[in-house]
Amino acid sequence: MEEEGTTPAISRKTLLKAAFIAAPVPLLATGAPALARTVWAEGGPLEPTPFCEDGDDPTIPQTEGPYFKPNSPRRSTLPGSGTPLVVSGFVFGLACQPLANVLLDFWQCDTNGNYDNRGFNFRGHQFTDAQGRYQLTTIVPGLYPGRTRHIHVKAQAPNRPVLTTQLYFPGEPRNNTDTIFDPRLLMTIRTVNGRREGTFDFVLNVAGQPTPTGSPTPTPTTTPPGGSWAPGTAYTAGATVTYGGATYRCLQPHTSQAGWEPPNVPALWQRV
Repeated sequence: MEEEGTTPAISRKTLLKAAFIAAPVPLLATGAPALARTVWAEGGPLEPTPFCEDGDDPTIPQTEGPYFKPNSPRRSTLPGSGTPLVVSGFVFGLACQPLANVLLDFWQCDTNGNYDNRGFNFRGHQFTDAQGRYQLTTIVPGLYPGRTRHIHVKAQAPNRPVLTTQLYFPGEPRNNTDTIFDPRLLMTIRTVNGRREGTFDFVLNVAGQPTPTGSPTPTPTTTPPGGSWAPGTAYTAGATVTYGGATYRCLQPHTSQAGWEPPNVPALWQRV
């Protein structure tokens, strides 16, 4: 695989004040797309990260391929043998606002091109921090027939739809023959001390910063729906709650927050 150059560091002040162009993401001299944070202001919003439509096992309203498995553990390190890889970046909204508490669920094959469909090897979810940052520690995935090298991910801001997509590696020969491959989803990759480091900024189709705690109002405008679900509760996979007269089953372990009520986060809750 080719090595990609690094991009210059920028301050948080610059990051938060920047506005980005709506035109297709430009390419760096090395051929990888420029990071969202380095595409400078020309008066328009960011272009959202594209969906990856592969035609396999459609999950409304997006596709995820045949190997997605719910209930992944919450972790940012996916242990296993192979070439070490760390992928990091930010999650932005369309107005270049970093988004906190975004759910990112990653899954990939092992170094031999095999997915673990019985357990949760190389599967895990995490949440962006207050600055919209994430970091995944894993290995470089292997190859299997018909596909180029890639990592799957589902991204969901609180109370927003799920984005299902894939991340790709520059310089892979199979990028030219994989019908699913999209160059806009290329990571920037470099090698440091024997490990690979990838960078990618997600841009979700969110007009502004979601507010998981809700917008305060002087008096309630509606009657709370009631039920056993409650914010600030640590739920385990398989736990059931009631909300708004319906029953929901927990798909992924998490600590609930206001704004993440079961009907709003299908990545966390399934109605039964």
